[in-house]
Order: sequence, then structure tokens, then C-alpha cells
Amino acid sequence: MTGSPRPFVLGARIIAEGAPVFIVAEAGVNHNGDLALAKRLVDVAAEAGADGVKFQTFRSEALVSRAAPKAAYQQAATGADEGQREMLARLELTPDQYAEIREHCARRRILFFSTPFDEASADALEALGVPLFKLPSGEITNLPLLRHVAAKGKPIILSTGMSTLAEVAEAVAAIRAAGDPPLALLHCVSAYPAPPAEMNLRAMDTLRDRFGYPVGLSDHTLGIEVAVAAVARGAVIVEKHFTLDRQLPGPDHPASLEPGELAALIRAIRSVEAALGDGEKRPMPSETDARRVARKSLVAGGPIRAGERLTPSRVRIKRPGTGISPADLPRALGRTVRRDLAADEVIDWEALAEE
Repeated sequence: MTGSPRPFVLGARIIAEGAPVFIVAEAGVNHNGDLALAKRLVDVAAEAGADGVKFQTFRSEALVSRAAPKAAYQQAATGADEGQREMLARLELTPDQYAEIREHCARRRILFFSTPFDEASADALEALGVPLFKLPSGEITNLPLLRHVAAKGKPIILSTGMSTLAEVAEAVAAIRAAGDPPLALLHCVSAYPAPPAEMNLRAMDTLRDRFGYPVGLSDHTLGIEVAVAAVARGAVIVEKHFTLDRQLPGPDHPASLEPGELAALIRAIRSVEAALGDGEKRPMPSETDARRVARKSLVAGGPIRAGERLTPSRVRIKRPGTGISPADLPRALGRTVRRDLAADEVIDWEALAEE
């Protein structure tokens, strides 16, 4: 599929190439199950200038079987003495707590939304009035959940970590068939942290060209460079985990940005998106002085009297660029000089008679 991607409309905002990048501060489970900490994360995201702050909504008993082990990165961060289910149980928030977070987001004027990991969680978020859903990489083959969320008709951002192109195609087809809501695809490498050498940012082009939806990046690398590079390559959404402190206990803190880093990322993205421009090649206002000083003009090679003709031997090409351009030398040669010109004087069209 070629041509411009389908529009992704979120309220009054259109997320598309040429529009401001939609920046998602991913709080995830970095609240550690603490409502006060969750609200502080909202404050940090708002102060940094993020467009939205995203959480993860789940019920551990519906998400994870008792026998499910922790991932290696989870064991490194939280130890191996418990299973994944026990760990996640400590990171749950209740619907009432999410309602408080939503209200806090409204006060801070930042968009609240969350990732549901099961149908009941999606329904709870719907009841809270979230304006969109984020579906995670781990659920991309959970077609029943994708259909359930798509049937609600709200915009969906779908991460594609760990996926083949065929799996993405199947997920997109399921979403289209269940309601065809606005959709955006995020390229992702689901490692914590993800090695920059494996980020394969050109896969964003593949997703955009193959499916015709806006694309972005869910970035799990350390630092901000890869996310900024993604914007330069056309990402219209950037999602990045953040924390109050990487030393806090919990599975995702070590691979998250701290508050100052999140603010630096957002500043860098805004700078890069402004630098991308509109693609028209033209002199910019900031170049006006340099254009005048650095370019060259025709100047008198010696004294030239009024009434004499301008000949090649009487012309030199020197700075500044305030007179006749060297590109117009053929038009200027042979014309009569209207007034006396001193040696090294810049020649302008007023000094030459009409042909």
C-alpha cells in the first residue's frame, strides 16, 4: 500500500506527518502499586511537556498463570524468589484508583489512557471514558482481545514488538473487521533495555508502506538518541518509559528515563520536528545576512568612466553579494556604464544602461 497514511484523529487533534509528534510518557507499572507515586508520575509527565501519560491495566490472575516465570530482565530487577504473577499482583491498581489518576491528569491537562491486558480491563477503561486504547506487543496475537477493543470504536495504538510482518497483518485485519477504528502502528523491540543495533528503525517504513497507517516507535533503548532518530525518520508517535528514579524497586525502572531525561527527550523531539520543515528548498530568514556577505557580485576591476562599455577585462567577481550576481555576467557585459565607477566598486544594475 502506498500514498499518505490514513489519518489518526484523536479528538480535535490529527496525528500525522507534518503535525506535532504525539509523545507518550509511559508510566506503565512504575507506580509500584502506589496511587501517590502514580500521581507524581503524572506531574512529571505534564511538567516535561508530554502529550499523554499511559498506564497498564490488568488483573494479575487473568493475565498470568501461576506457573509463569519472570523474564530475565524482571528477575534482574526484582529477584527470582517469586513468580511473575506474584510480582504483578503488587503492581495492580483498582478502577477507583484509575479514576483518581484520570482526574489528576485532567487537572494537569495531560491525556490519560492505559493498556488493557484483558477484556474486563478494557471494559473498565471504557467506563472511565478513555479517549483511546493502547494494545501492547505481547497481545498482538490475542485476536479476541484485539477484536473486543476494536469493537468499541475508539482509536487504537498497536505495538508490534516481537512480531513478524505476517502477525502484524493478521492483527490489523482483526481490528479492521471488528470495527475499523483509527489505528496507528508502533515499531518496537521488546527487550529491556533494547540494544540500539537491533532497533531497525527502517521497519517503520515497512509498516507504513505495507499497511497505510501512521507509524511511530515504542522505544525501550537506554537514552534518548534512538527516539529522536525515529522522529527524523517520520515517527508521528513516540512512547518512552519513565520513572522517578531508576533505583526504585520494580521490573521496569532500570530501563526507564528519569524526569530530567524525559524533559530532554521532549525538547529534542520538538527541536527535530521543527527542523524537518516543509521540504521546500528556499533561502531561510536566518540566512539573509550570510547570503549578502558570502555571495559575490560583479565589481569594477579598475576605474571605469561613464559612457564606457563593460568588458570582461574591466570586471572582477568578489564579495559582497549586494550587486549584480556573477550568474548574470553575460547580461551585464557590453552595457554602457552610466556613472563613473571606482576600482573595486560593486556594480549594480542602476550603474548600467538598459540594453
